[in-house]
Amino acid sequence: MEEILEKAKDNMLLKERGLSEFACKSEDAILLNTDKEDIRPVFFRDIDRIIHSLGYTRYIDKTQVYSFTKNDHITHRVLHVQLVSKIARTIGRSLKLNEDLIEAIALGHDIGHSPFGHKGEKYLNDLCIKENIGYFCHNAQSVRVLKDLEKLNISLQTMDGILAHNGEILINKYKFNKQKTEKDFIDELNKTFCEEDFSRKIIPMTLEASVVRLSDVIAYIGRDIEDSIKIGIVKREDIPAEIAKILGDNNSKIVDTLIKDIIVNSFEKPYLTFSEEVFEALMKLKDWNYKYIYASAEANKHQDIIKELFYELYYCYLKKAEHFTKVSKFTQSEKNLYEFVKEKDTNTSIKRAIIDYIAGQTDQYFLNECIENVKEIDIEALYN
Repeated sequence: MEEILEKAKDNMLLKERGLSEFACKSEDAILLNTDKEDIRPVFFRDIDRIIHSLGYTRYIDKTQVYSFTKNDHITHRVLHVQLVSKIARTIGRSLKLNEDLIEAIALGHDIGHSPFGHKGEKYLNDLCIKENIGYFCHNAQSVRVLKDLEKLNISLQTMDGILAHNGEILINKYKFNKQKTEKDFIDELNKTFCEEDFSRKIIPMTLEASVVRLSDVIAYIGRDIEDSIKIGIVKREDIPAEIAKILGDNNSKIVDTLIKDIIVNSFEKPYLTFSEEVFEALMKLKDWNYKYIYASAEANKHQDIIKELFYELYYCYLKKAEHFTKVSKFTQSEKNLYEFVKEKDTNTSIKRAIIDYIAGQTDQYFLNECIENVKEIDIEALYN
């Protein structure tokens, strides 16, 4: 039996033998805590731990762009991370990089995203600033969920890739820092919570992480256009002709163009880059998306209400958490909050624990909590 398991373990590592000199192999994996070995390589095991995490299950009801739209074909966060994974693995396989590490980073990269997408992220960040407890950004929160809240002992390389991803920033040379240490990573993680916009400065420790970072952009840029066309926010012919001529006028063409361009221009290089023509068109398309999609009335529907609810729910939770006494007298909502807050580590304040708690909620759970703890909401009216 042991002999067969050893052979099975060896088989799991076969595909790593032909990887690029720039790839990160399983033998290079770093764990912050010791762990029992099994037949799975570390990055492959990271994937399993992420998809079995509680945070991963909550992807299913978290906003990507549109929150209050009755259309089952609109992208939610759960689909977005799968699209990022597929695109990143296509690029990674073409460049002979470690697909297991790429998939782990991709599937975990948004696990700390708040309800109601980037708007919710901004409200939590504003609350953190107001309460003098630092800052909130979803990439650092994703690491916090895996490392501190669920304590899954994910590899340093996977967590670093998650921390370093930033799909809102476009650059035309994605490098990596192979010399980054465990201490460097911990320092960067801590700084994201106490220095404004620090995450924008982070360079990942692996080329695989850079692949996920640019794949995040590739995954949403065209898909968000398709979603917007479905619900009538924009029309396909609205895409500027000079952009469509280079990238294409639908998600399939855009993804295909961007993937091929990155592969051709990055092949056997220690960095990733687009051609100047494609990068310029991509920048213009991103700006167009922001103007006509992300700033649209539909994408910002009822945000005045949602912002108010974030604040009211936070202060309601804070008042309750500061006066917790006996569990037996709690409602189910209060018991859930109590169980979460009481399990916080000694370095976490009640205020930060409540931010963690809200950040982990799905859109629907957040609204239900507001109804129970803050005020009555006509949820059906929000969709009209």
